[in-house]
Amino acid sequence: MKLLQILEQTVPGLGYELVDVEITPAKIVRVFIDKEGGVTVEDCADVSNHLSRVLVVEEIDYNRLEISSPGLERPLKKLNDYIRFNGRLAKIKTHELINNQKVFEGRIVGVEGEIISLELTDKQIFKVAFDDINRGRLIFEPKKK
Repeated sequence: MKLLQILEQTVPGLGYELVDVEITPAKIVRVFIDKEGGVTVEDCADVSNHLSRVLVVEEIDYNRLEISSPGLERPLKKLNDYIRFNGRLAKIKTHELINNQKVFEGRIVGVEGEIISLELTDKQIFKVAFDDINRGRLIFEPKKK
């Protein structure tokens, strides 16, 4: 897809991570960006202004462009996300049933090759291949004082 290629080339060059892209049937393009320390409103405005010009030049047909941070419970889309957020709480949903369930919550405790290890609430270690994960996201943990 041409739009995704454009975003994958442009957003990192602006100093941001491209976390996700959604395109609605109404041609609304939602781009989720992140950076170390978090994303500000000004960051979103800067990326929006830049991408608006790029998409016109590249003749991409869309009705509205929305730029946003992925939020506190950001999606885990790439294998590197699981490596980056090692030690954080996550919720994953698998494609197929594993031990009679598809949804698992726990702390990411390691990534070996393409195998992700979660320490579940009962302290068991659950290992799952990255390709077996349908969706993953962080779980918000308030900072302890």
